[in-house]
Amino acid sequence: MDHVKHGVEADTALSLQTFDLLILDLGLPMMSGLEVLRRLRARNSQMPVLILTAADSVDERVKGLDLGADDYMAKPFALNELEARVRALTRRGAGGGPTVVKHGALSFDQVGRIAFINDQVIELSARELGVLEVLLQRVGRLVSKEQLVNHLCEWGEEVSNNAIEVYVHRLRKKIEPGGARIMTVRGLGYSLEKAVAPAAAPVASGPADAGPMASSSPHYK
Repeated sequence: MDHVKHGVEADTALSLQTFDLLILDLGLPMMSGLEVLRRLRARNSQMPVLILTAADSVDERVKGLDLGADDYMAKPFALNELEARVRALTRRGAGGGPTVVKHGALSFDQVGRIAFINDQVIELSARELGVLEVLLQRVGRLVSKEQLVNHLCEWGEEVSNNAIEVYVHRLRKKIEPGGARIMTVRGLGYSLEKAVAPAAAPVASGPADAGPMASSSPHYK
């Protein structure tokens, strides 16, 4: 997730990179959110956009929707509602793609925010789910504590490195019985090992004297 401080930075970032979703505050300094949105749509970008407005700014909401915003929220708002709207918009932007991530026997429903092992629900806290989500997005790759902190910090709520260690420890105990292994890279971070499909056992050949079809070398079916 990237964050910018004013409209000029937002416009520059949007012209150089592609993002899954834009949460756009219409009250940005230096360049208004409405102008950022107008320029984004002028570049024929189909990126989902959620605009944030003041509670009494009906006109701005209407202008934002007319300029191509997909949804809006009036401040102040509940964080869980924002998260739900973000999930809905990213699903829409992905064209209704799969919302369940599978990793061996482990499954994670990104919309319902529920994890399963062999279709049995695992009881995970919101923080543990957040850690799992990041690890599943980067299977086989290193995830630093800083990346986890940034993902779990929500609107100024602090999460310490020590807290990350606790969340990972709890998550590891809950998912490793299902075969998902979280490796600790000391001083660097964590990695969710790639799921390995069970190897098929070879079928033993018959005795060498079983008849004319027998072979002195192993015969696999």
